[in-house]
Amino acid sequence: MIDLKLLRQDPDVFRRGALAKGIDVDVDRLVNLDEQRRALTAERETKRAEQKRLSKEIGPQIGTLQGQLKSAQGPQRDAIQKKIQALQEKPAELKTEIQSVDRTLAEIEPQWKELWLAVPQPPDRDVPAGDSPADNVELRRWHPSWFDPDKSFVDNKGFVPKTHLELVRDLNLVDFERGVKMAGTRSYFLRGDGARLHQAVLRLALDYVVNEHGFTALSAPVIVREEAMVGTGFFPAGRDQAYHIEESKRGAGHDLFLVGTGEVSLMGLHGDEILDADSLPLKYATVSTCFRREAGAAGKDTAGLFRVHQFDKVEQVVICKADEAESRHWHQTMIGIVESFLQRLELPYRLVQCCTGDLGPKNADMIDIECWMPGRTPAPGSAPGSAQAGDWGETHSASRLYDYQCRRLNMRYRDSSGSTVICHSLNNTVAASPRILIPILEMYQNKDGSVTVPEVLRPYMNGQERIG
Repeated sequence: MIDLKLLRQDPDVFRRGALAKGIDVDVDRLVNLDEQRRALTAERETKRAEQKRLSKEIGPQIGTLQGQLKSAQGPQRDAIQKKIQALQEKPAELKTEIQSVDRTLAEIEPQWKELWLAVPQPPDRDVPAGDSPADNVELRRWHPSWFDPDKSFVDNKGFVPKTHLELVRDLNLVDFERGVKMAGTRSYFLRGDGARLHQAVLRLALDYVVNEHGFTALSAPVIVREEAMVGTGFFPAGRDQAYHIEESKRGAGHDLFLVGTGEVSLMGLHGDEILDADSLPLKYATVSTCFRREAGAAGKDTAGLFRVHQFDKVEQVVICKADEAESRHWHQTMIGIVESFLQRLELPYRLVQCCTGDLGPKNADMIDIECWMPGRTPAPGSAPGSAQAGDWGETHSASRLYDYQCRRLNMRYRDSSGSTVICHSLNNTVAASPRILIPILEMYQNKDGSVTVPEVLRPYMNGQERIG
């Protein structure tokens, strides 16, 4: 969530940020509610202080007056009794006034909190303006010596390629029909070498970030409370994408949700904690099953392994000190990790700078990495790179969030002066499968219909060099 101090100083920054991201939120109403809440909170504290003062002073005062009452007569006695009654009534009056303030606050605070959670992080100053993924900007490309995406597949490899759908069917690597029978649309069984290739990619990715880049591996929950989804910024905006387990209807105290990324669990690990500054940056990685409803994606990439409800992902997060330069450094470092990983797999890829309208609520910046998929149909209206089939498909995403996520999670550290400071966070996909299997299968297919196992994956497949 945003820093309310910054909102109070310059609400225009957040009005422009929401507009740039195409997110409809009433910043003016939030400012107004915040002012009301602060005024009411101050009034309540003043009345409570008065109530506390009276509780100390009223007893002796009443005792003194009651002593005077014993010898008082006539009008004097009546006046003393009125003073005693007024003193006795004052605490009750203050209590009633405090209760009234509390009721008003109880009405305002849910609206205030809802709006506060809805205000997006403003895009970074160097993020290009745009309304949709169509306005994203390509930064650079890489490809191995043996395949140039600017040439046709036939020119590169000498034969007409199959799509991954044809390859998994012919090599018996995926069973979509029984997956749909079991769990509905966008479901599948990976089988045989398909399942082994899937596991090989995940194991390579986790070993790579842990052994070569010093990330700590964690096995994390994939079923979490609502607080974890709100704290990591996936709620309220992404609620329609999450699978909801309504435990409260079965007598439990809270509902649960299936995570759409291991980022939720990795970031939730230190929620409501004050971290040791010397321990930062914290570098965590997990391989976990992820679940997404893909609401609103009807008719989009419905066939095959690109957009499914359940998948496995190696995710990495970095929690660092509140310094923009350090955040930017880690963003580039994490992107470099993925580039090196894809280069080891020898998969052509490109880096894409997401525009303001494609960042989502929580990101200050986001870089997507797309792999070349020879069997992918180009998006309607996309600029053709050449006449052949094939297109880039997103396989990775690296995000820079500054303190937006950690503020929601109340994750802090103490600086050199002893003050608590909200941490910064970043996250990045290392490998998401089975989507990453699409470029692997399509790029490494052979004329005879078999698929060569990338050399870097062979140790994870008992030395197997070919599928089929």
